Amino acid sequence: MFPPPPAWSQNIVSAGVTGTNGKTTTTTYLAKTLESLHTPVLRVTTLGFYLGLEKLDVPADYEGFIEAHKRALAAGARRSVLECTSEALGAGFAKAWPISMGVFTNLTRDHLDSHGSAEHYLASKAQLFLHLPADGVAVLNAFDSASALLAEIIPRSVRIVTYGVPSRSSGPPVMSVDLAPQQSHVDWNGTRVTLPADKNGTIKTFQLAAIGDIYVENALAALVAAREAGVSDDAAMVALEQTPPVPGRFEVFGTGPRGVVDYGHSPDALERTLRTARLLCKGKLTVVFGAGGGRDRGKRAGMGQAARIADEIILTSDNPRGEDPQTIADEIRGGIGVHSGVSVILDRAMAIERAFERADTDDVVVVAGRGPETEQVWKGHVRRLVDAEMVRAALGISGA
Repeated sequence: MFPPPPAWSQNIVSAGVTGTNGKTTTTTYLAKTLESLHTPVLRVTTLGFYLGLEKLDVPADYEGFIEAHKRALAAGARRSVLECTSEALGAGFAKAWPISMGVFTNLTRDHLDSHGSAEHYLASKAQLFLHLPADGVAVLNAFDSASALLAEIIPRSVRIVTYGVPSRSSGPPVMSVDLAPQQSHVDWNGTRVTLPADKNGTIKTFQLAAIGDIYVENALAALVAAREAGVSDDAAMVALEQTPPVPGRFEVFGTGPRGVVDYGHSPDALERTLRTARLLCKGKLTVVFGAGGGRDRGKRAGMGQAARIADEIILTSDNPRGEDPQTIADEIRGGIGVHSGVSVILDRAMAIERAFERADTDDVVVVAGRGPETEQVWKGHVRRLVDAEMVRAALGISGA
């Protein structure tokens, strides 16, 4: 549980972002767009606390959170954007800190080891919206079925605005859509987004450095939220174009073969990453991944099913923690079914190296699950292992 909010918390306007996937990127995009109104903006993510471009040296806990906001206020900040995890919301964070705007990305299977059921998982996310103030704003993904459930419990005085990307669902949106892309184009240089014509008949486009439809979704969530905060579309689009991809989110290395490091560690995230890679890959698509030990075992088969998009699948260790890595690999393998290109190499560094040894110029190797993580956790010990460093070494790329 969290203590009551300090009196001075009312001096900073906070937006919260929650959902299964895309929280960090959406938080980053929204913070960048809000800089159009006033700088600096405090950004709180699972990667750390940032005041503008500066990473704050504070603990990754509630005391660090409070300290970061104190420093932000002292530096003249008037806004913060917060990545809100289901664990923190379930523990009462939305009551402990005033949040005037809530942004929902999506809901897919994950973290059931912590929540026990999908219902409890959603209920934890819902806390962000239940505790919005009377003049608050809820930004919902119109193509995610959970948004319809959230809309039912959001206080009636709260304004609801929506966004969405049709690729999120195989069916129609679950509610009216305030902003969806007219078109998007993905290539190795990024993602170009075309918006529908505005009331004056003007069609506007912007270019994201990030690669994939999922980042279009994140950018539109930030754009809609920024509108509600008073940012013009033109200013928001410039900010989005200037925002570099978040480390470990479809992070590309090399030109042939190409390596992609991605944090996707749920069935939905892995599938979306591989669909994007498949769209761009002219040759063989290989995926190297595992699943975390001591976490939601029920998602492993789903991750195996998602991996079927690839031509070659190399099952390896993620963070095994206290579990046997071979058992984890076997559970993922059960979801793959019949596939001619499956192998198991439990040493992750060796698995990455082997994948690139087999890759030709037109091939793509996706290394998924750990993204920017720097340590691999095994029972009884920890070792440094950074996927991006392994990919660079395999491709012969020097430097950071």
